[in-house]
Amino acid sequence: MDSELKEEIPVHEEFILCGGVETQVLKCGPWTDLFNDQSVKRPKLLIFIIPGNPGFSAFYVPFAKALYSLTNRRFPVWTISHAGHALAPKDKKILTTSEDSNAQEIKDIYGLNGQIEHKLAFLRTHVPKDMKLVLIGHSIGSYFTLQMLKRVPELLVLRAFLLFPTIERMSESPNGRIATPLLCWFRYVLYVTGYLLLKPCPEKIKSLLIRRCLQLMNLENEFSPLNVLEPFCLANAAYLGGQEMMEVVKRDDETIKEHLCKLTFYYGTIDPWCPKEYYEDIKKDFPEGDIRLCEKNIPHAFIIHFNQEVANMIADSLKDDLSKM
Repeated sequence: MDSELKEEIPVHEEFILCGGVETQVLKCGPWTDLFNDQSVKRPKLLIFIIPGNPGFSAFYVPFAKALYSLTNRRFPVWTISHAGHALAPKDKKILTTSEDSNAQEIKDIYGLNGQIEHKLAFLRTHVPKDMKLVLIGHSIGSYFTLQMLKRVPELLVLRAFLLFPTIERMSESPNGRIATPLLCWFRYVLYVTGYLLLKPCPEKIKSLLIRRCLQLMNLENEFSPLNVLEPFCLANAAYLGGQEMMEVVKRDDETIKEHLCKLTFYYGTIDPWCPKEYYEDIKKDFPEGDIRLCEKNIPHAFIIHFNQEVANMIADSLKDDLSKM
């Protein structure tokens, strides 16, 4: 895709109150309010991206732009941060809705179950019930996606893409064996270390470090993800990670079977979070499912260098469905 084309694609940043927690939502396309847009041009479908952990939605902007362009700019592509993983700048207004203001507080919103309810709360308060959805879950976002289908089966989900899906045996994976003791047993050491190192650091220095890292990774981003170096956000990411290691154990075959016709699984060949063995197991158990193994050696963190390739795969898969809309 031409770099100038990317620059022309509008991306609107909002910080909203969702489940009582400020939440960053990045909206690709001209549509920012699907409830109050009564025009004939209001889209009939929303493409909704649920990140991995850490849930920094800013990193998914190039991927969202690629998807938006490949689907002929007909549908909004929105990305939501995880609760507690993004803090609004001091001068940024946090938007509220009457529904969210009156909603019950989500229990343990920074944990695994709370993050799922957080995404459902967003859809309930910001997306009309008659809006069709394409859900795209990356890593633990795939687990959230399956749980959303299970808990609210009336969601009008046209398709759901589970990218490099950490939906089972996380602590047994190669990376999980390393991460489990760190996140479950030494989490508070990580908290204190992060706080002592990062809290005194001026925002200008943090911003400079992040920009330099993005340049080294050749990752352009118009939204500076300062939360990457915010102790509060990192602590919430570690807390969620610890729960992932303990609770994402058994694959939810019942939910997969019930929604198999709308699911696409995309596994990596070099993924230390969900190794090839997990692909082989699910492929054997669901031979009729759309379960794919990446042939391009794309890594788990595809958003660093492989946005276009993954967006191409999704757009090709959606071509027939979207042509009918």
